[in-house]
Amino acid sequence: MNFIHPEAKLHPSVQVGAFSCIYDDVEIGEGTIIDNNVTIYGGTRIGKNCHIYAGAVIGGDPQDLKFKGEKTYAIIGDNTTIREFVTIHRGTASKGKTVVGNNCLIMAYCHVAHDCLLHDHIIMSNCTQLAGEVVVEDWAIIGGGSLVHQFSHIGSHAMIQGGSRVNKDVPPYIIAAREPISYCGINSVGLNRRGFTKEQISAIQDTYRLLYMSGLNMSQAVEQINATLPESPERDLIVEFVKSSPRGVVRGYN
Repeated sequence: MNFIHPEAKLHPSVQVGAFSCIYDDVEIGEGTIIDNNVTIYGGTRIGKNCHIYAGAVIGGDPQDLKFKGEKTYAIIGDNTTIREFVTIHRGTASKGKTVVGNNCLIMAYCHVAHDCLLHDHIIMSNCTQLAGEVVVEDWAIIGGGSLVHQFSHIGSHAMIQGGSRVNKDVPPYIIAAREPISYCGINSVGLNRRGFTKEQISAIQDTYRLLYMSGLNMSQAVEQINATLPESPERDLIVEFVKSSPRGVVRGYN
């Protein structure tokens, strides 16, 4: 048997496995499957056609000493898969919500801490741990066993080597690896798979050559990029990411 609070709002098509507990102030959308032994606490919102595997705990209290029981949320988008024993905590007064977007895959034993913001099409491999208020943008892939420091920012289409310790921001489109974590080239295979043209990929490569291989510091490199490279959405996204990074971005591999 399972426990479903009478105030929980589940679409009639939702399937709930044995021994799962769903508390009040929970909303679950059409076609979602909740496997056995799942716990979903109040303040959780789960979209359509998700699959939550056995042992996952969604919407638990934040592990933050500043949390005083305020009303906060854990929000899961549509078509997202959450594998065994994943934990996703609600937000705190800082942001008010923890968000996992659409079409994400969160593999077994991952943790998403309070106030994280995960955009769409993200893959977190097994045992990856996100500390509080991490931002992960569209199509990023984080290798298994990675540890991501609080407030870190991972850009779109980035790929992070398994077992990495991420303590700086990871700009978009790159592969980040080694110890300490460093820029190791662009994620050209991923970009090709997602339909980026040769011209777009070349613009990304040219931008990162100036950022990481010119011998300039980041501020000088940004000035040089703006002065010498033609405008493009890819160039501008990289420049804005670097300029707006309070933590600083990962180092070059040299």
